Amino acid sequence: MINSAYAMGAPPGGAGTGPGGVDFSFLIMMAVLFGIFYFLLIRPQQKKQKEIKDMIANLTYGDTVITSGGIQGKITGLTDTVVTLEIAEKVRVKVARNFIITVLQKAGKE
Repeated sequence: MINSAYAMGAPPGGAGTGPGGVDFSFLIMMAVLFGIFYFLLIRPQQKKQKEIKDMIANLTYGDTVITSGGIQGKITGLTDTVVTLEIAEKVRVKVARNFIITVLQKAGKE
Protein backbone atom coordinates (compact mmCIF):
# COMPACT_ATOMS: atom_id res chain seq x y z
CA MET A 1 0.00 0.00 0.00
CA ILE A 2 1.13 3.53 -0.73
CA ASN A 3 1.12 5.93 2.19
CA SER A 4 -1.58 8.58 1.60
CA ALA A 5 0.78 11.45 2.50
CA TYR A 6 3.31 10.13 0.00
CA ALA A 7 0.60 9.79 -2.63
CA MET A 8 -0.42 13.43 -2.17
CA GLY A 9 3.09 14.63 -2.89
CA ALA A 10 4.57 14.96 0.60
CA PRO A 11 8.24 13.93 0.60
CA PRO A 12 8.94 10.78 2.55
CA GLY A 13 10.44 11.23 6.00
CA GLY A 14 8.58 14.43 6.73
CA ALA A 15 11.10 16.81 5.16
CA GLY A 16 10.25 20.45 5.91
CA THR A 17 8.78 19.73 9.31
CA GLY A 18 10.35 20.37 12.66
CA PRO A 19 10.51 18.14 15.71
CA GLY A 20 7.23 16.39 16.40
CA GLY A 21 5.98 16.85 12.85
CA VAL A 22 5.18 20.58 13.18
CA ASP A 23 5.39 22.46 9.89
CA PHE A 24 7.08 25.80 10.65
CA SER A 25 5.83 27.44 7.46
CA PHE A 26 2.26 26.85 8.70
CA LEU A 27 3.08 28.52 12.04
CA ILE A 28 4.67 31.49 10.27
CA MET A 29 1.67 31.83 7.96
CA MET A 30 -0.72 31.80 10.94
CA ALA A 31 1.35 34.47 12.72
CA VAL A 32 1.30 36.66 9.61
CA LEU A 33 -2.48 36.25 9.27
CA PHE A 34 -2.98 37.16 12.92
CA GLY A 35 -0.80 40.25 12.42
CA ILE A 36 -2.86 41.32 9.42
CA PHE A 37 -6.13 40.86 11.31
CA TYR A 38 -4.75 42.76 14.30
CA PHE A 39 -3.55 45.80 12.36
CA LEU A 40 -6.45 45.98 9.89
CA LEU A 41 -9.42 45.01 12.08
CA ILE A 42 -8.81 44.78 15.81
CA ARG A 43 -6.58 47.80 16.47
CA PRO A 44 -8.69 50.38 14.54
CA GLN A 45 -11.85 49.11 16.21
CA GLN A 46 -10.31 49.45 19.68
CA LYS A 47 -9.12 52.97 18.84
CA LYS A 48 -12.62 53.99 17.68
CA GLN A 49 -14.22 52.53 20.83
CA LYS A 50 -11.78 54.51 22.98
CA GLU A 51 -12.61 57.74 21.11
CA ILE A 52 -16.36 57.17 21.57
CA LYS A 53 -15.89 56.42 25.27
CA ASP A 54 -13.88 59.64 25.72
CA MET A 55 -16.47 61.66 23.79
CA ILE A 56 -19.30 60.33 25.97
CA ALA A 57 -17.32 61.01 29.16
CA ASN A 58 -16.63 64.62 28.09
CA LEU A 59 -20.21 65.68 27.35
CA THR A 60 -21.10 69.06 28.90
CA TYR A 61 -24.15 71.30 29.22
CA GLY A 62 -24.89 73.17 26.01
CA ASP A 63 -23.29 70.65 23.62
CA THR A 64 -25.30 69.94 20.49
CA VAL A 65 -25.40 66.19 19.86
CA ILE A 66 -26.99 63.54 17.65
CA THR A 67 -28.38 60.28 19.03
CA SER A 68 -28.26 56.92 17.30
CA GLY A 69 -31.97 57.37 16.54
CA GLY A 70 -31.22 60.56 14.61
CA ILE A 71 -32.50 63.03 17.20
CA GLN A 72 -30.50 66.25 17.33
CA GLY A 73 -30.62 68.40 20.40
CA LYS A 74 -28.84 70.54 22.96
CA ILE A 75 -27.83 69.01 26.30
CA THR A 76 -29.73 70.59 29.18
CA GLY A 77 -29.15 67.93 31.83
CA LEU A 78 -26.57 65.28 32.61
CA THR A 79 -26.34 62.34 34.98
CA ASP A 80 -24.02 59.32 34.98
CA THR A 81 -26.29 57.34 32.64
CA VAL A 82 -28.88 59.78 31.22
CA VAL A 83 -28.64 62.89 29.06
CA THR A 84 -31.56 65.34 28.80
CA LEU A 85 -31.81 66.90 25.34
CA GLU A 86 -33.82 69.93 24.32
CA ILE A 87 -34.97 69.11 20.80
CA ALA A 88 -37.29 72.12 20.41
CA GLU A 89 -38.26 75.06 22.58
CA LYS A 90 -39.58 73.60 25.87
CA VAL A 91 -39.48 70.04 24.47
CA ARG A 92 -37.04 67.80 26.32
CA VAL A 93 -36.29 64.09 26.05
CA LYS A 94 -34.13 61.85 28.17
CA VAL A 95 -31.68 59.58 26.37
CA ALA A 96 -29.14 57.07 27.68
CA ARG A 97 -25.57 58.36 27.31
CA ASN A 98 -24.61 55.29 25.26
CA PHE A 99 -26.97 56.39 22.47
CA ILE A 100 -25.11 59.63 21.79
CA ILE A 101 -23.11 58.99 18.62
CA THR A 102 -21.58 62.37 17.83
CA VAL A 103 -21.09 65.89 19.15
CA LEU A 104 -21.94 68.46 16.49
CA GLN A 105 -20.95 71.53 18.44
CA LYS A 106 -19.24 71.92 21.80
CA ALA A 107 -20.71 74.45 24.23
CA GLY A 108 -19.28 77.93 23.72
CA LYS A 109 -17.98 77.22 20.18
CA GLU A 110 -20.71 78.72 18.03
